[in-house]
Amino acid sequence: MAAKRYTSMAYASADEMSFGVSKYPVKAGLGLEIGAGYTIPEINYAPRPAAGASKEKLIKEYEKITTDVMSRMVQVGFPAIILETEHVQQMSNNPSWGAEVAHAQKTIMEEYHDEYGIKCALRHTIGDIRENRDFLQLRGDKYSVFLEAFEECAKSGADMLSVESMGGKEVFDQAILRNDIAGMLYGIGCLGSIDMEMIWTDIAKIAKKTGTIAAGDTDCAQANTAMFIGGGLLDKNLAHTLAVLARAISAPRTLCGFEAGAVGPGKDCGYENVIIKAITGMPMAQEGKSSTCAHSDLVGNLIMQCCDCWSNESVEYHGEFGGTTVQCWSESLAYDCALMNTALETKNEKVLRDLFMLSDRYRDPQSYALAYDNAYKIGQAIVKDGDNIYLRAKNAAIECCNIISEGAAGKLALSRFETKALADAKASLDSLTDDMDKFMDDCLTKYKSEVKVFLPENYGL
Repeated sequence: MAAKRYTSMAYASADEMSFGVSKYPVKAGLGLEIGAGYTIPEINYAPRPAAGASKEKLIKEYEKITTDVMSRMVQVGFPAIILETEHVQQMSNNPSWGAEVAHAQKTIMEEYHDEYGIKCALRHTIGDIRENRDFLQLRGDKYSVFLEAFEECAKSGADMLSVESMGGKEVFDQAILRNDIAGMLYGIGCLGSIDMEMIWTDIAKIAKKTGTIAAGDTDCAQANTAMFIGGGLLDKNLAHTLAVLARAISAPRTLCGFEAGAVGPGKDCGYENVIIKAITGMPMAQEGKSSTCAHSDLVGNLIMQCCDCWSNESVEYHGEFGGTTVQCWSESLAYDCALMNTALETKNEKVLRDLFMLSDRYRDPQSYALAYDNAYKIGQAIVKDGDNIYLRAKNAAIECCNIISEGAAGKLALSRFETKALADAKASLDSLTDDMDKFMDDCLTKYKSEVKVFLPENYGL
């Protein structure tokens, strides 16, 4: 069964969007409704490496993490929290480990919910373990273990299922180092979308069977890689105008998960989620200024503009002066949400949304393109040819180029390096065919010979 494709926008205009409110709220976990008029902190964490030595140690670590977060939320009087457990590889390669962790966490969360009424939910993000030493192995033996990890966690207490999937990465990694726009389009837009449709059709079936939520995926493996290589304002490893094109192209890939049955909240590290929300109307998690414990970005306030869950990306569990890391960061997130929720209650949400957005709008091409009014335009470019995975990715990239050029004519400052990269990207996009079959055939031939680790059978090609 082919996925339904989006060919129209969920919102009539960009100005209809705000944080804490979505068109299609999601009920999950213990009393939570996500995107239903309030924002929710989502704390994300990693166990210390030594805790991975055995299943028992790992379960104990996650019990401590969960108790620390729940107790801090109750101590400071916050009404709701989501915990996101991103699997370390042992938990997905051995599905019973992930399942037992989910069960242990949920037991503690239920105790706090029953005792104090705090609303909460548990997201488990399964590791994309579909690789061997040298190659991605997207459809091989690992695929059944990968799906089993989802199912076991869902049966054992996870409320929401996510993954950061790797499809297309082997071609993208070569393309991004060579400023190869066609390769970025092929890796993210075509190969990534083919893999997304396969896995999310299966994850959505598991969610349905287990009464859980298929929440969503991110293009972390590609668009965030580009963002990190791009770095800050002094870095010249990769033009930020190229990094933002990777982000625009990632939106139709991430969208495939929602077309195949995911319902949100989209996962935090998908900075493209503001585009996804504009198209689908589904709730989204985002991360920015309160994820500096994990990485730096150039959109720290702006990305709060339309979030429904607000996350810290990830932090290693250990002590700080103010408690453990998960206590400190969950408290910061929860205070951010309290401010957004007060704006919603007093009908000032559009003022706060615009202040978030304007504080970073002109910081970088990446922030400019992700400002909600521009993100909405990228969404429109995607749905224009929504049925064609190649054209909609190409449209997103072209629209993104146009947005940055328009910004550069105004207050967006671009260096000579950035301006040249943008012009080169635009020329290369203009030279590409509109014929998806021709593009896919040409790319298959080219990258099969150029990228040794590219196995077309991973994509059913």
